[in-house]
Amino acid sequence: MATFKSYTLGKFTITRPWVMGILNVTPDSFWAGSRCDTQQAIEQRVATMIDEGADAIDIGAYSTRPGAAEVTVHDEMARLDRAMHIVRAMAPDLPTSVDTFRADVAQFAVEQLGVDIINDVSGGTLDNDMFATVARLRVPYVLMHMRGTPATMQQLTDYDNVVADVLADLRVKLDKLHDCGVRDVLIDPGFGFSKTLEQNYQLMARLADFHQLKAPLLVGISRKSMIYKALDCTADQALNGTTVLNTLALQAGTHILRVHDVRPAVEARTLVGKIMDY
Repeated sequence: MATFKSYTLGKFTITRPWVMGILNVTPDSFWAGSRCDTQQAIEQRVATMIDEGADAIDIGAYSTRPGAAEVTVHDEMARLDRAMHIVRAMAPDLPTSVDTFRADVAQFAVEQLGVDIINDVSGGTLDNDMFATVARLRVPYVLMHMRGTPATMQQLTDYDNVVADVLADLRVKLDKLHDCGVRDVLIDPGFGFSKTLEQNYQLMARLADFHQLKAPLLVGISRKSMIYKALDCTADQALNGTTVLNTLALQAGTHILRVHDVRPAVEARTLVGKIMDY
C-alpha cells in the first residue's frame, strides 16, 4: 500500500484524496445515466454530488467517447456557461474543473467563468496552444495520456511496454509544461484512452509507479468499458466494479478519484483511510 503524499496545487492543498464528481452537460456521454442537458437535470445532479460529499466537480461539455458528435467551440462554451452558473450558485466555494482539449475554451472557462482547474484528455496533443495558455492562466492542469483523437485512439494501442511507454510520454510532456512555466500539474494515465482491456489492467497493477513523476495522481475509471467488458455487464451495472478499482487506486496513493457516483467513492476513501492509519 503506497503512502499518501500531500500536494499544494495553486490555491488548493490536497491533504487527503479528493472525490471529483462528474457533471456531463452533453446529450451523448458514454454512460446515459450521467447526461445532464437541461437546467433541472444539472441542478439535481449538482445537489446530489454536494449532498454525497464531493470535494470538486469536473464539468464536461464535449463527449470524448468514440463516435460522439462534433461540438462547436460556441456550443461547448455555452454549455459550460450554463453549468458553471448553476454550480457557482449552489456551491460557490467548491473547486471546479473543466474537461476540455481546446485552449480557447480553457481560457474562457478560467477568465469568464472562474473555473479552477483545466482537465485535458489529450495532454496537449489536440491543441498546440494549450500548454502556453495554461501557463498564462496560472491554474492547475490535468495532463492525461492519450494517442490520436477520440475517433482513432483505439487503433493506437501498440506499445513495447504500456506502463513504461505511458510514463515516458507523460514525463516528456511534464517537462514541456515545466519549461512553459506550469508548475501545478496532475497526472492521469488515461484509462480507456488508446489502451486495450488488458493494458488498462497492467496500468492499474502498476499505478504506484506513476509517483515517479512527482506529481499528484488523478484516476478516472468510473463505469468504463475496462470494467463492464471484463465483468460481462453494462455501464449501468458497473458501479461495484468501479468501487473495487477505486479502492485499489486509493491504496496506490491516488490523489483524486474522478467518478460518476460520489457516495461510494467517499465511502471507499473512508475505509481505506482506516486501514492506512495502521
